Amino acid sequence: MIAPLLLLLQIYDGRAGQLAVRVPRVEVPVPLEASLDAPPWDRAARLRGFSQYLPVDGVPAADSTVVLVMYTRDALYFGIRAYEAHGAVHATLADRDKITADDYVQIFLDTSHDHHRAYVFGVNPLGIQADGILSEGIHSLASTGAAAVTNRDTVSLSTDYTYQSKGHVTPFGYEVTVRIPFASVSFSSGSQQRWGINIVRQVQHSGDEDTWAPARLANTSFIGQFGTLEGLAGITRGLVLDLNPELTSHINGNPTPTGWKYSVEPLSPGGNVRWGVTDNLTLNGTIKPDFSQIESDVPQLQFDPRVALSYPEKRPFFFDGLEQFDTPNTLVYTRSIIQPDAAVKLTGEVAGSSIGFLSSVDAGNESANGKDNPVFDILRVKHNLGGGSTVGLIATDREDGPWYNHVVGADTRIVFGKIYDIRLQGVVSSTRSDSIHAVAPLWDGLFERNGRHWSLRYELSGIDSSFVDQSGFIPRTGIVSSTLDNALTFYGKPGALIQSYTFDFSPIQVWEYPQFLRGHRAEDIKWHFSNNVTLHGGWTLNADAFVENFGYDPALYANYYVAKRTPTGIDTVPFVGTPHIPNLDIVTGFTTPRWSHFDASFSTVTGYDDNFYEWSSAWIFVVNSTIDWRPTSKGRISLIYSQLQFVRRSDNTQVAVQRVPYIEAAYQISRPIFVRFIGQYEASWVAALRDDGRTNDPLLIKNSAGVYEPQLKTTSNVVSGSWLFSYQPTPGTVFFVGYGSGYTEPYSFNFTGLHRTSDGFFVKATYLFHAGN
Repeated sequence: MIAPLLLLLQIYDGRAGQLAVRVPRVEVPVPLEASLDAPPWDRAARLRGFSQYLPVDGVPAADSTVVLVMYTRDALYFGIRAYEAHGAVHATLADRDKITADDYVQIFLDTSHDHHRAYVFGVNPLGIQADGILSEGIHSLASTGAAAVTNRDTVSLSTDYTYQSKGHVTPFGYEVTVRIPFASVSFSSGSQQRWGINIVRQVQHSGDEDTWAPARLANTSFIGQFGTLEGLAGITRGLVLDLNPELTSHINGNPTPTGWKYSVEPLSPGGNVRWGVTDNLTLNGTIKPDFSQIESDVPQLQFDPRVALSYPEKRPFFFDGLEQFDTPNTLVYTRSIIQPDAAVKLTGEVAGSSIGFLSSVDAGNESANGKDNPVFDILRVKHNLGGGSTVGLIATDREDGPWYNHVVGADTRIVFGKIYDIRLQGVVSSTRSDSIHAVAPLWDGLFERNGRHWSLRYELSGIDSSFVDQSGFIPRTGIVSSTLDNALTFYGKPGALIQSYTFDFSPIQVWEYPQFLRGHRAEDIKWHFSNNVTLHGGWTLNADAFVENFGYDPALYANYYVAKRTPTGIDTVPFVGTPHIPNLDIVTGFTTPRWSHFDASFSTVTGYDDNFYEWSSAWIFVVNSTIDWRPTSKGRISLIYSQLQFVRRSDNTQVAVQRVPYIEAAYQISRPIFVRFIGQYEASWVAALRDDGRTNDPLLIKNSAGVYEPQLKTTSNVVSGSWLFSYQPTPGTVFFVGYGSGYTEPYSFNFTGLHRTSDGFFVKATYLFHAGN
């Protein structure tokens, strides 16, 4: 009698492999405030039988979860009961996408059922939302330390979708209800829909991550292990037509010889439009998008001056459908479109292929001559070959008066045996500018094994020194790099102190591009040994050793000279660096669990490394630390401190130090309203440079005018602060008022000689009109 009863109740147990969910349809809207015990929730399909995914996969979840699912003509409904038998619920009233320290549930929907991309709708126990996109099979290793193959790709929270959610804490845990309009997602045409689905629950008191559809770490795809929603019939996006006009204004102040003066920019109109051309295609347009005053970039330290730093996109127009432009090696980087006057974008799927087309006209002051308007055209197409395999094409074009940059390329991902995949990419750029006229290649090949205990990622990539992608982000050109990343992971029993331990060994080599083609020895040779431990309750620890040998890069020091002392005076001679510098870095760090009021992370790098200021060996000391404090359910304070310090090994004198403390304090007055303060102090000091360890004579740098300038001691102490009042009842409808100011002072962290250098006020208002259904 049990089996027929379960069938009648439509219960789908994930651990029992009951992953094909027949979703009931109801004909009337479902109030999110309604009890989950009352109609129409009694007709919903019930998902239960969750499994643990992290830190140890394949075991039953310690805390049970039940998910109710049903749909109407225009929306999908979820009711979630999360039981907490072993610890307290973590729940705060937070800004959107700021719920990672809370308990929360994420709904993953693969509406194309192609196992490549999934919408993510998250909600904490109070109904606060965090949403975005999970894309797989794109990102290159590009980093050091333990292999990323032991975890899934990261969800990008850049995009905000319109959906409704309610939540409250209960004696047994918490309940949330969610309504996802079909207008907020795109899906294939057809009267019967079949979508991929998984429900992920983060349990903060234990640090566990649970999933309804059992997911294994030994798999190339997290999305490929989803269950399915079957029988979605007669659904429609309706008429999707959103108008989002906006007004912005600025008042900027600067000191002048005659006093402090302000310039007032009158109200500047702009706006966005979004039209659902079909269930599968969305057209976006914008005029003068501006969001730069709201979100500031978190500070980053630059260890290697040869490698550029990137920052995330923050403008809403570029968020929507941004995942359609994903490519290996970041060939599309929308922040390269600096100040667009207008742009149009088409994203979606056609005949089993995802497409993204973007055309933008940048402001004239961003052109080479300051007059022409640079024009960007970007096309990305990716076709699903089945089983997680894909083939893609990319074409970008930037026209700037007589100058241009064209980039075309192809890439493919081939998945086999569930845990193996191969990724290949070939790209060519054609560039004409005042400094370059060349055709040059970029190529990349990667083989990956994503096993439970043994994982590896082997990659070989090359970028010609003349390769240019003015629509993308290339951290460094003119090199060939190889990475042979090998990881062994061991898992403890449920409840054991050590939940997992990973040993990672990565030999890395970097050649100058021509030297690789000639078969010469690599310039940089690195051996990275990493140890990562996950403890019961959510603690993570790491201890790494990096044994490296860096080669001299003449291009980096092309304008460096030595003021050589001679019996007759000073002679200016070209700087010639030591051919190779050996390094030994010891990296240690930890991350605490996310407790209800506090969590922290801390990492250090010690040992000796390259002193790029003088191309010599130096003692290095690096600190990166973060503290998040939540004194109340509405208030939060984040403290970040970063430090980078070099001390010459030749005589133990300091050559450079950079210290950057950063604070962000926010108070959530109500669900749509918060106030925030951000403060940052960047203190840097660089000694007078010399030819350290060789002649010890002063260093000179020849400027653009051909003058040899001595590199004397420099000091910079820059302080900035900003306030923001935000009212954001729904995505697209916002009102911001903010103030920011900048200061300098002669002595770091003295605060008695602060001199104001700038300040400004801004206001921004936008309203989202849903002209469609």
